[in-house]
Parts: sequence; C-alpha cells; structure tokens
Amino acid sequence: MRMRTLLAAGAFFGVVLGSAGLVLKTPENLARLLGGDGEPTFALAPLSLGHPAAASGLSTRRIIHPGSNETESPGQGPAVIGATETIGSGETLAGVLARAGVTGTDADAAIRAFTGVYDPRRLLPGQKIVVRFRAPEGGRDGVRPEALPGTFLGFGFEPDFRHEIAVTRQRDGSFTAAKEAKTVKRSLARIAGQITSSLYLAGEAVGLPANVLAEFIRIYSWDVDFQRDIREGDSFEVTFEEVRDEDGRLVHAGTVHFAALTLSGDRRPLYRFVTAEGDVDYFDDKGQGARKALMRTPIDGARLSSGFGKRRHPVLGYTKMHRGVDFAAPPGTPIYAAGDGVVTFAGRKGGYGNYINVRHNGRYHTAYAHMKAFARGIAAGSRVRQGEVIGYVGTTGRSTGPHLHYEILVDGGQVNPLSVRMPSGRKLKGDELDRFLAAKSRMSLQFAQQDDNRKTEPKNDPAAVH
Repeated sequence: MRMRTLLAAGAFFGVVLGSAGLVLKTPENLARLLGGDGEPTFALAPLSLGHPAAASGLSTRRIIHPGSNETESPGQGPAVIGATETIGSGETLAGVLARAGVTGTDADAAIRAFTGVYDPRRLLPGQKIVVRFRAPEGGRDGVRPEALPGTFLGFGFEPDFRHEIAVTRQRDGSFTAAKEAKTVKRSLARIAGQITSSLYLAGEAVGLPANVLAEFIRIYSWDVDFQRDIREGDSFEVTFEEVRDEDGRLVHAGTVHFAALTLSGDRRPLYRFVTAEGDVDYFDDKGQGARKALMRTPIDGARLSSGFGKRRHPVLGYTKMHRGVDFAAPPGTPIYAAGDGVVTFAGRKGGYGNYINVRHNGRYHTAYAHMKAFARGIAAGSRVRQGEVIGYVGTTGRSTGPHLHYEILVDGGQVNPLSVRMPSGRKLKGDELDRFLAAKSRMSLQFAQQDDNRKTEPKNDPAAVH
C-alpha cells in the first residue's frame, strides 16, 4: 500500500541582514534537515541565520474519491476524507489525533503501531500529519467535509523527504504501520545571477531556493560581510542538488556542490569536498578551507546593536571605549562557542554579569557577557567545540536589555570581531590535496557543461557527497 501525502508548506523563518536589505525565508524545518546525514547545522554558521518560528496549527480537509490514487485503504467506503493537521508547540500525537476527531481507543491503537516504526517524541512543531476517515453513507460532493467524521482509517506522516510512514486500519479493526522509502530522483541544477541591490533579491529573481541561498550565505560568511561587502554589479553562481518525487515535484533542494561569489571583480570559488576522515567542508581552488577557526557571530537570530569603538555608554552616561560588539536577541537565545577551546572562566564578573572566557590557542581568546545562564556542564576547565551551546542571552551585569556582548582577544587585547583577520582554517596537503585537485577538475568539467538552470545527473564521485 502506498500513500501519497498531502503535506502543504510549513511555517517560515526570516532573516534580516542589516543595511544590505537581505531578507531570507526558508522552510521551518530547514535547520533540522541541514543537521541530518552529516550536513552542517546553523549552529556552525558565523552569520546570524535566525531561529525557526512555531508553525500555526492550521488544518485542511478534503474528500478523496475512489480512483483518485491519492489514498487507498482496505474496506474503505465510497470516499475518504483527508485531514491535514499541523503539530502545535508542545502538542503530542495523541492530542493531534484527538483534535482531528479520532476516538481515544482508535488513537491509542494507531499510536502503538506508529511507535513500532517511529518514536512519537521525535515529532516537531510545524510538521504535518494527514489523518484519514471513511465518509459515512451519502458523504459525497456538496457535503461539508467537517460534517463527515466517519470511521478513522489511519494517518500518514513524512519524517523527511526520503521516507513516508503510513498507519492503516485493517479489516479486523487493528492498525499496522509501515515505513517506506519514497521514489525520488536527484539531479544537479546551476543558477547564476547579477546583484543589483541585495543577494537575497538577486537569488529570488532567478529562482534560487531559499534554503540553498541560506547554505550559500553560510559557507561564505566566514570572510564576507554581507552588510558591507556586497556591491551593485557583483554576481554569484551555485550548483546544488535537487530532489524530485516520482511526479516531478521538487521535494528538497540543498547540498551545494559548488559556489562562486564575485565581489568587485574578485571571483571566489568554493568546492564541496569530503576529507579522508569523512568530514564535509568547502575549500577554495587551492585547497584552503572556507571555515575559519573562529566565528565572527556566535549567535543566531540576532541583530548588531552596538559596534566596536568609542560610544556613549547607555548606563554610565559618558563616552567610553566599547571593546566588543553587542548582538540584541530575545532572552534565552542560545550562544555558541566561536571555536574549539578550553573555558578559562565561567562565572560572575562585575559589569559583564555572567561571563565566559574561552582560550582557543596561545594567541586567541573569546569572551561572552551578560548571559542569563550557562549551558549545563560549562565551567572553568571545560572543553568546548565550535558551535556548541555554552550559554543563553540575558541582561545580567551593566546592561539595559537582553543582548550578547562578544569579544575576541588577540595576545590579551580586545580587537574588533567584525574586522579582525581570522586564523585560517584547514589547509589540505599532500595526498589529500592531490585528491581534492583531481575532484575539483572533474567537478569543474561537469559544471562547465551546464547552462544556467540546466539540470544534470550527478556523477558518482568518491570525493563528493551525493
């Protein structure tokens, strides 16, 4: 039995990137998808990319008639009602089914079957479940679906774009669940564009998927200041993977294989590469990693509220050197370690309030102040990894509102985190570099054969991720 889901678009989250006017929208579950299967997560992004917003609890119902090939169920009547329910924040699967009109006994039996193939605790707000009912006799066109409760036949759920789960009522009234791999086709698409006002508008104008644009920004944001470095006349190109279902509908876009950003005539290409250790990263044409040792912005969903330099202090009332940058964000927003290192201090420190200092090597330290609280396990001597949550935004110490005060210290002195030359990331060498250069040549040849918006089948390249 195969069930085609009726999932609609989920909630969206937004990103505003300062004076560049970059407003990015992408599906609510993007962060989750990018975190799976070895993909990088937004926690590793040195640029603020926002937090998913909770989806609204909308539901839709429509009658599915026999012969439509949209659902099938043993012993079903002349029509089946499909109700698409959105999981609300803090809502359980039992609550969703109850809201859809399923009785407690049927819901318990269906959930037990579902638990055999998927843990209901992994369901996330904004995900959708298609609940199916058999229409009572007379349930035909012209009768409002909400007036047709009927017999509960089961429900369908897509945990990701690769799989679907169908819970089905059997003739004896019991329920079974099956998880099936969806039939999908992968291809490569190339899109290029000229920038006239902002990168977002340029990408939108040529049909670049929002989550591809998000990944494009992430891999360049170690070196590019998207508020100040983008100019009219700059350009971009990106080759990414598309996934379509058996009907040709786009179900996923992502996995950037190649990107190039041309700024003031300087073309900066980046290639996706899998290292011998299995790490996925992006490298320039000489094998230098795009990812740097430290983030410039160790927080998501924040705006720059105060820069580095002299300013009139909002509490003290006189001009004072501001030796860091401030990022305004809601209380409780996670704060990430800007790089791998060891916590040298975690505690209360005067006007800084709750304060953490991390040593990254002999020269570099980062500091984080005004925190509401520290993450569990964070204390002096703790080892942290880049992108690990170390605390949460607050307004402790000498502060007028919730924000993160962030400092980078080089040889003991504070420097501007937004302009300091960051320590280089990984540089490929020896056999690893030779393997990368060979893979880069193959990728370049393949990509050169593509026209804008032309799709090709991805080659089986052991150095690339498919």
